[in-house]
Amino acid sequence: MPGIENTSLTSFYVTPQFYENTLADVKRMEDDFLPVSVERKDEAERVLLKEARLLDELRLEEWLSLYSKKCLYWIPTIPGGGDPRKEVSIAFDDRRRLEDRVYRIRTGYAYSQLPLSRTRRMITNIEVTEGSNENELLIRSNFCLHEFRVGVLRSFAGWTGYKLQKENDDWKIAMKMVNLIDSDQAHKNLTFML
Repeated sequence: MPGIENTSLTSFYVTPQFYENTLADVKRMEDDFLPVSVERKDEAERVLLKEARLLDELRLEEWLSLYSKKCLYWIPTIPGGGDPRKEVSIAFDDRRRLEDRVYRIRTGYAYSQLPLSRTRRMITNIEVTEGSNENELLIRSNFCLHEFRVGVLRSFAGWTGYKLQKENDDWKIAMKMVNLIDSDQAHKNLTFML
């Protein structure tokens, strides 16, 4: 139905313009970042660190609340991003798909997460710059993630690009792009959130 903006029913905002804007943001993440004020950098870092803590503590509903209603969670297979309209992605999830992931894990029937993964994330080299307006920030950071599940310890590393948008005086994640250093290799179960 025209005019419906319920993300639980449809991905109404993933349009050709959405893809264009996403690719423009990714292109900006390749450039040198102009510095922001210490206060703005602290605000951005708090969002990243809170997201990592909530994921590691499996507080998934709270984690989801950090994301905007029109968000993207993207794990490309092409180093540095590529073009999701032309290349396969490990994940290319809009808000509806993120809600589905959280719900499915909470049902207890997500067999790929029985038992649940135990994770710890380390985030370093955080760089922040202004986005296209004062209510937007772009962030790059490096990460190392350790996952323990069914007696196996695995490690993942790479860099993450974020776009934060100010909504009702809170910073929300509008885009998260996880760039694994081995993104173009085969991966076993990645059903936990990177």
